[in-house]
Amino acid sequence: MSEIKNIWTETIPVRFGNIDRSDRLTLWSIFDFFQEAAISHAQHLGVGREAMLKNGHAWILSRISILVERRPLYGEVVEVSTWPRKWEKLFALRDYSIKDSSGNTAVRGRGGWLVVDTEKMRPLRPQIVMENMPGNEGIDAIPENPASINSADGLKKIGERTAKYSDIDFFGHTNNARYIQWIQDAADIGMLTEASQYRLDINYLSEVKPEETVELWSAPLESSGYAYEGRRQGIDSNEMQPVFRAELNFQNL
Repeated sequence: MSEIKNIWTETIPVRFGNIDRSDRLTLWSIFDFFQEAAISHAQHLGVGREAMLKNGHAWILSRISILVERRPLYGEVVEVSTWPRKWEKLFALRDYSIKDSSGNTAVRGRGGWLVVDTEKMRPLRPQIVMENMPGNEGIDAIPENPASINSADGLKKIGERTAKYSDIDFFGHTNNARYIQWIQDAADIGMLTEASQYRLDINYLSEVKPEETVELWSAPLESSGYAYEGRRQGIDSNEMQPVFRAELNFQNL
């Protein structure tokens, strides 16, 4: 029997598809690195996709905060780590970090996951799958839980996206990483490309299924950055249902 790893680490080179014109790691690639490492660690701990589905459960990412202190360069070999951090109310907490080629922490993150009943699509108490998992007390990537974001004032529609084949994951809805790409594409190209540091907080509010269209809304923050909100047509033809809320901040990191 292999030794249980409380902290999961993968060594990954920053490849051409992971960078933008600045030759540095993109926000979406950071998120993708975190997501894949978390999936691998959950599998290792016996709470991966197949084990969860066998019990009628699934992991759903509800919110995540990512703090970028330095963006690793093309060709740089980085260490991506992730570890569970017990739970708070309905949220199973998981931390993330990326260390650069010098061994310094370049990116930090913390996500809040829900354990969902796949038949009723309702959240369950996370203790039912986390009681025997490592708590990693005192090992903090960032000293706070993922932010809860309210709707911003002064939002203006800046575009829309329709969920297509490439957006849809195994569970039949838009993968949470796609929202990060939508935010990247909505951001000012120059500001995002030139930024060496930034913070993203995102709350996932409802699922988006194939061929559903999401309106993208944005407003400047008081600090240097932008608030974003995705809205989808609700059951009522006059209702626009929020899909996600996010803040991309280039100050107060």
